[in-house]
Amino acid sequence: MKDQRDTRREYTAPPLRRDTLAADPLQQFEEWFGDAVRAELKDATAMALATAGADGQPGVRIVLLKHFDADGFCWYSDQRSAKGRELADNPLASCLFHWREFDRQVRITGTVTRLDAADADAYFASRPPDSRFSAAASEQSAVIASREALEARVTELRQRYPDGQVPRPAQWGGYRLQPHSYEFWQGREGRLHDRFRFQRRDGSWQVERLQP
Repeated sequence: MKDQRDTRREYTAPPLRRDTLAADPLQQFEEWFGDAVRAELKDATAMALATAGADGQPGVRIVLLKHFDADGFCWYSDQRSAKGRELADNPLASCLFHWREFDRQVRITGTVTRLDAADADAYFASRPPDSRFSAAASEQSAVIASREALEARVTELRQRYPDGQVPRPAQWGGYRLQPHSYEFWQGREGRLHDRFRFQRRDGSWQVERLQP
């Protein structure tokens, strides 16, 4: 069970060619993201978010993309969390989308900024009540003695806010990753994958094919 060197599968997806690639990486992302959503892939919005703090030690976790546009890709979190502390020290990050059913990956790298309080308020209010209470009860990434202690916090908040309108914690908010590079990866037969990288140079996007 420990030796997985013979575990593999073949990739049989159609090619990704330079002449069919969108000139704007956001447009290319929208096309692939749209394919994943229309196919109703499970957790199509999930992305692996990699950060590193002042000590240089990388950390990675799955977060859910909540909205995106030409300004960047946004998610929400407790800003006291491990990723929040790392981003406070080093506001550079990379995220990765993997849509296995299409043998596709998109890697996006850039600078992270916080969203304003109005964005955080609007999204927090839109969440289901259970999610709001969980976020308000938890100091994300901090040590706690037991599951029962965490559930007790939720119970106490439910008693304090019986109408379900628990307020957004001050340190719960949103982030935006503003891209300076994108990479689109399409799995191909024999591991001869198609890879294209967009990089921002002199105000425009430059495209290069990368070797697999």
